[in-house]
Amino acid sequence: MKRAFTTIFSIAALALFMGGCSTVRVVDSDVTAFSNWNGPPPAPGTPYRFERLPSQQLVGSPQDAIEGIARTALAKVGMELNPPAARYSVQIVANTQIVERWPYDYSPYGGFGFGSGVFVGGGSRGASVGLSFPIGGGIAEPPYFKRDLSLVMRDLRTNQVAFETRALHDGVWGDTLAVLPAMLDSALRGFPQPPPGTRRINIEIPR
Repeated sequence: MKRAFTTIFSIAALALFMGGCSTVRVVDSDVTAFSNWNGPPPAPGTPYRFERLPSQQLVGSPQDAIEGIARTALAKVGMELNPPAARYSVQIVANTQIVERWPYDYSPYGGFGFGSGVFVGGGSRGASVGLSFPIGGGIAEPPYFKRDLSLVMRDLRTNQVAFETRALHDGVWGDTLAVLPAMLDSALRGFPQPPPGTRRINIEIPR
């Protein structure tokens, strides 16, 4: 029995050590994309420009950083940022929901307790901040982050949407600007003619 416990402990310690020494982490995104090109899809070097919603033009908006990341991702699929000669416009919306988690079994009313949540972000309805509070008590667990990114590409000649993609990701990592590049690469996987349906795409990034 002692030898069995020793073996189990050794395996658990090794797994913990290997996990702690990992130098990468995986950003897994659920991606759904649609294309509706009016003629041939864009060739490498096709120029585009960024378009912003009114809420994205506010002072202090993180849109500059988001579009900088998007420029790198779009360059990987052959698109070139060139506003004066743009053939397409690109609009990006990125939201992060921060969920404060509380123990489900701690509630003065019995049964399950409820968590508190904080939502921050911007989108077609403008920037917003919301709060909710736990019914029960207890010590909160580490927060959980739910991210939603969408990219819409519009043909400037017809003003019609030619490409649309959305990526969803959630996890315990709070460094949004480190996660967004992987989400954008996932969202553009298969561009300009992505396969139908929702796909789970995993991309490794440095830990």
